[in-house]
Amino acid sequence: MSYNFEELTYSEAKDLLRQWRENNERRSEDVMELWTTVLSDDLSKLGNEKHLVLEQVIYAALDCHSYGVATMCIYVLSNEFPGSMRVMRHKAALLEAEEKYDEALEVLDSIIKADETNSAARKRRIAILKAQGLTSEAIKELVDYLKKFMSDVEAWQELCSLYLQVQEYSRAAFCAEELILHQPHNHLMHQRLADIRYTMGGVENMELAKTYYCQALKLNPENMRALLGLFLVTNNLLNHYKSAGNSSKRKEVWKLCQWAQSSAARRQRAARALPATPDLSQMMLALAITD
Repeated sequence: MSYNFEELTYSEAKDLLRQWRENNERRSEDVMELWTTVLSDDLSKLGNEKHLVLEQVIYAALDCHSYGVATMCIYVLSNEFPGSMRVMRHKAALLEAEEKYDEALEVLDSIIKADETNSAARKRRIAILKAQGLTSEAIKELVDYLKKFMSDVEAWQELCSLYLQVQEYSRAAFCAEELILHQPHNHLMHQRLADIRYTMGGVENMELAKTYYCQALKLNPENMRALLGLFLVTNNLLNHYKSAGNSSKRKEVWKLCQWAQSSAARRQRAARALPATPDLSQMMLALAITD
C-alpha cells in the first residue's frame, strides 16, 4: 500500500507508525519519509509514544544509512535517560552500522560489564565478530553465551551454522541435536541433522541420517528435500550392504529406497504437470550416482 505522507496529519502519522510497530513491519524507507515530512518538526506532539517512535526511527535511519538522523535521535534519548544501557545499545548499533567495530565493541563490553545477563549486548558482540570475518572468535563467544543462556534456540541455530562454515561437522551435529530437544516436532530440525550426518559419511552416520530423514517425513510428508535425502542415503547404504553381504538390512533399505524414488518422481510429475515417463526415475538415479 502506498501513502501520500505529505497529506497525512500528525495524528495519522503517529497511528501509522504505531500500526507498523504492532505488526512488526520494518518499513524503514517509509518510516524515514514519514519522519522527515511530518513528525520531526515537533517531538512534543508525540506524547507518551515519543521514545518508542525515536527508537523506531533510529533503526530505520540505520537501515537507510541516514546516520545523522540516528545520531540526533540517540542524542535526544541520551539527554532524557543519561547512563541508560538501552540507549548505549543504540549507540553501539550506530557505531556498528558505520563500521566502527572497535568502538562498538567497547560500548558493548561496558554494557556487559555492568550487566552480565544482558543477552542483547552479547548477541551484538557476536554479530560484530561475524561481520569482521572472525568466525573462530565468534564461535568462542557464542559457546560462552550458550553456557549462560542454554535455552536460546536462535543461538543454537547460529552456532550450528558457524560450525558448518568451518567444517566442524560433529559439533554442528551436537548443536542440531540440541535444537531437536528444544523443538522435537519441527521437521526442519530433523532434516538439518540428517543432512549433517549424511555429509559426515560412514555407515553409522548414514543410518542415523536415514532415521532422521524418516522422522522429518513423518512430521511433514511434503518435505521434498527430506525425501530426496532419504533416497540418496538409502542408495548409499544399498551399496554398502551389497558388499557386506547383509541381505536382511539390504532388503529393508531397498524397499525404502524404492518408496522414496517413486514418491519423489510422483510429486515432480504432479508439480510440473508432466505425463509419467521413465526419465524422472533416471533423474533420481543420476542424482545418486553423481552424489
